[in-house]
Amino acid sequence: MTPYKRVLLKLSGEVLAGEGTFGIDANRVKDLASEIASVRETGVEIGIVVGGGNIFRGVSTAAQSMDRVAADHMGMLATVINSLALQDALERVGVFTRVMSAIQMQQVAEPYIRRRAVRHLEKGRVVIFAGGTANPYFSTDTAAALRALEIHAGVLAKATRVDGVYDKDPLKHPDAVMYKDISYTEVLSRSLGVMDATSIAMCRANKLPVLVFNLNTAGNIMRMSAGEPVGTLIH
Repeated sequence: MTPYKRVLLKLSGEVLAGEGTFGIDANRVKDLASEIASVRETGVEIGIVVGGGNIFRGVSTAAQSMDRVAADHMGMLATVINSLALQDALERVGVFTRVMSAIQMQQVAEPYIRRRAVRHLEKGRVVIFAGGTANPYFSTDTAAALRALEIHAGVLAKATRVDGVYDKDPLKHPDAVMYKDISYTEVLSRSLGVMDATSIAMCRANKLPVLVFNLNTAGNIMRMSAGEPVGTLIH
């Protein structure tokens, strides 16, 4: 595999919680920022979509009885909180970073404009895409696929807690078998649950490769961006 020039990194909100069940672990975010900074120094252009599960989990019980649209909007706002935390950590290690939100909030983040986002990337800035797609019923996985396609990323890199895509949940089944590569159609037909079906279908329709890898292994973001054989490639 060849190195990627531009990468869209998809992080779950839970990643920022570290060992906790919700909230933001400052040390975990600091370590993550340092790793992203090292990759940026190699010349790789990086866009990031981060979920909001670590924030939203604290109110998820109350949200179960809420209107779906209202609950989804709360989740989108949670991604903005995470994006600002990650921006702060990145700028503390010297990486120029922009947060662009699909939901306009001028005092907090730039509005998402595709051409402006691409220009930021070309100037060497890390761009964090917040607010999902600004539409309810769409996950941050779908937002990641959409932004990756819009900025012409070479790969959608999905960071997880396991080494790649398995035939069943490896955290529950010790005999789970990992795939080195797999087709979009197989992921959908087997309901492997790596990402939601909408995001996988978008990637399949536009031939955008998806790389699923373990974020908890130090150096994996660098290995992934360099084109080393890490995790599972969905193509």
